[in-house]
Amino acid sequence: LGLTSSGIHSNGFSLVRKLIQKEGLNFDSPCPWDGNGSKTVGESLLTPTKIYVKACMPLLKASLLKGMAHITGGGLLENLPRSLPKKVGAEVTHPALPAVFKWMQQASGLDDTEMLRTFNCGIGMILILSPENVAQAKELLTANGEAVVHDLGCLVESADGEVTVKNELK
Repeated sequence: LGLTSSGIHSNGFSLVRKLIQKEGLNFDSPCPWDGNGSKTVGESLLTPTKIYVKACMPLLKASLLKGMAHITGGGLLENLPRSLPKKVGAEVTHPALPAVFKWMQQASGLDDTEMLRTFNCGIGMILILSPENVAQAKELLTANGEAVVHDLGCLVESADGEVTVKNELK
């Protein structure tokens, strides 16, 4: 299961600063990815990092989780494999990119693989659990403040523990 991020968190800020400069923006500029134009670039980018403790603690107490992956530097492609046993990989269907990540991909020209290695792309925490625990986990997550919980995919046998994203980022 994937829990949404609150934005880019602290990942890829060197690239973000270069993109802002390349696009002729500054931190006081109207935010180009904010549909209603009410935020500045700085306000949007400095959204505090989401903390997942309140939502995840009930799942830990109920022994529903087999693992967790905080999607930080290295993105989904590097963080999820570190949470998996040897010879286990994952097949993921990534949800739609939030607007800030769509803008960054367009402005940077990064392909999907590099986006997934650099940014959290809207998924800040991945929870690993048995399929029979998904419904209960979703109920607990919703009851503890998670408005959206993404079904990301499944674990698979994999000689190299690779994470495969089955769709294009959009």
